[in-house]
Amino acid sequence: MPTLPDFRLETYFARWEFSARYHLTASDAQTLPMADLLALADDDGRQRWSSLTLGYTETRGLPALREEIARTYQYVDPDDVLCFAGAEEAIYLAMRTLLEPTDHIVVLTPNYQAAETIPLSVCEVTGVALRPEDGWALDVDAIEAALRPNTRIVSVNFPNNPTGALPSPDAWRRLVQVCDDRGITLFSDEVYRGLEAQPLPQATDLSGTAISLNVMSKAYGLPGLRIGWVVCRDRAVLDRLERAKHYTTICNAGPSEVLALIALRAREEILSRNRGIIAANLPQFTDFFARYPELFEFAAPDGGCVCYPRYLGADGVEAMCADLVEQAGVLLLPASIYSSELTETPGDRFRVGIGRSGPGEALAMWADWLDKRR
Repeated sequence: MPTLPDFRLETYFARWEFSARYHLTASDAQTLPMADLLALADDDGRQRWSSLTLGYTETRGLPALREEIARTYQYVDPDDVLCFAGAEEAIYLAMRTLLEPTDHIVVLTPNYQAAETIPLSVCEVTGVALRPEDGWALDVDAIEAALRPNTRIVSVNFPNNPTGALPSPDAWRRLVQVCDDRGITLFSDEVYRGLEAQPLPQATDLSGTAISLNVMSKAYGLPGLRIGWVVCRDRAVLDRLERAKHYTTICNAGPSEVLALIALRAREEILSRNRGIIAANLPQFTDFFARYPELFEFAAPDGGCVCYPRYLGADGVEAMCADLVEQAGVLLLPASIYSSELTETPGDRFRVGIGRSGPGEALAMWADWLDKRR
C-alpha cells in the first residue's frame, strides 16, 4: 500500500483544535453532556446501560442498534446495516476493499480529504468540481462525462463539507439513475443529513446497490461515541466490508453502541435541537459578515452545519486565518486544507461551523481583531 500523505485537516487541528480559545470552524453540531443523553433513554435503553458488561461486541454492530439505524431509512432491513468506528473507518475500508488497481472512481471536490486520498492510493481517480460560480451545484453532466468503462464508484457528499451545498431533487435522482444504468456503485456520504429543511432521499433508498454512509458525529453532535455505519441492500458488499473490518477495529465499543442506540431512539428531539441551534446562529453570522462587505462574501448553507465563505482581503485567506488564530484565538480552516490533487479548488475560501452554541463571543473577538486592523 502506498504511503498516505498527511491528513491536512487533522494535522491543522492537532496544532489548534484544543488550544485555540474559539473553535469557529467545527464540523459537528453542539454535543450533549452524558447526563442529558442518558435522560433521553427509554426503559430499555436505561436497562441496557445499567447492565452493560465490557466484553467484545458483534462485528456488524449491536442488533438493536442496527434495527434502529434501519428505521432511519425507508427500504432498509437491519441486515443491510454494518457499523464502524466512526465514518472514517468506513470510508477507508470501503475504498480499500471495493476498488482494485485496474478500477476508476469519480470523486467530487472540494471534499473531506479521505474521499480522494484513499482512492488515489488504490486506483485512477477523476475529480469533478462543485464550482462557486455555479452556486456549488451538482453537475451530473460533468460526472457522466468523467465516467469510463472501468468506473466502479462515484463518491459524493451531501450536504457537502465544506460548502454546505445540496443538489436539487431532480439532479440527485438523475445521478442515482446514471450510476444504476452503468452498473456503478454510488457511495453517498450523508453524515449531515437531518440538519437541512428538506432532506434528499438517501441513496440506498433509491438504489439497491448504492452505499449510504452516516455517523453519530455530525448531525447528532456525538463524535466522542465513534459510531458510524454504512447501509447497502447488496449484502455481498456488506460481507466484504465485514471481513475487512476484522483487520481494523474488529468490533465497536459496547458503551458507545448503547449510547448511540439511546440517541437514535431520541433522534427527533436531538436533531430538532440542533436545527434550532443552527437557526439561531445564522442571523449572527449573517450580521457579522454584512458588517464587512469589503472583506467577505457569505451565503447560508443549503444543509449541514458548515459553510465556505469567500475572503476578499488583500492579505489572502491563508494569512488571515493564521493571524486570526495566533493573535485572537479564533480558529478557522483556510482553503489550503481543501486543496485537491484532482481539480482546481478556490483559494480564497475558509470553512466556518455554525452548529455550535453561543458563537457570539467568538464573532465579537473576530470583529474586534478586524476593526483594529482597519
